[in-house]
Amino acid sequence: MKCFIGLGNPGRAYENTRHNVGFMAVDWFAREFGIAVKQNKCKAMMGEGVVQGKKVWLIKPMTYMNLSGESLRAFLDYYKSELEDVTVLYDDLDTAFGKYRLRYQGSSGGHNGIKSIIQHTGTQTFDRIRIGISRPAPGSDIADYVLSPFTKEEFKQLPDTLDRICEAMVYSLDHTFEQTMAKYNG
Repeated sequence: MKCFIGLGNPGRAYENTRHNVGFMAVDWFAREFGIAVKQNKCKAMMGEGVVQGKKVWLIKPMTYMNLSGESLRAFLDYYKSELEDVTVLYDDLDTAFGKYRLRYQGSSGGHNGIKSIIQHTGTQTFDRIRIGISRPAPGSDIADYVLSPFTKEEFKQLPDTLDRICEAMVYSLDHTFEQTMAKYNG
């Protein structure tokens, strides 16, 4: 079994914001493989499917970003799952827009959703795909920036990035995360 948890905020007001790119990646994967993310369980919207013969769970926490760990903890406890079966997808200010970075450990880097996951799992070691949203101009408010929508030009480029992330997600189903990092971090 594999679980992909995309971080974001619920509600239409946040739908197309930079902070919700983790939700967007999960939705992209769900559309690609016909997985309905409609079950309301574990403080999340969840979907279950089979991709390349592997059971896959897709999770979008409905706790708001800062409490994402509550949803992941509920999933792990309810399904008696292991953290090594989980990959977290989320926005990253320190990665350029259009790029992404796979890592298997590290601090929260100031990301409150990751901080919550670390708090609720008790470890900084878990698979993650950091999706680049770039930093705002100097002097800009970070919260306003991450909660603002992508520009029209960024929206045009976003599908290419989400396609590549989806490829990495699929590849990780049959390969270790280290192998996936070697292939997709290039």
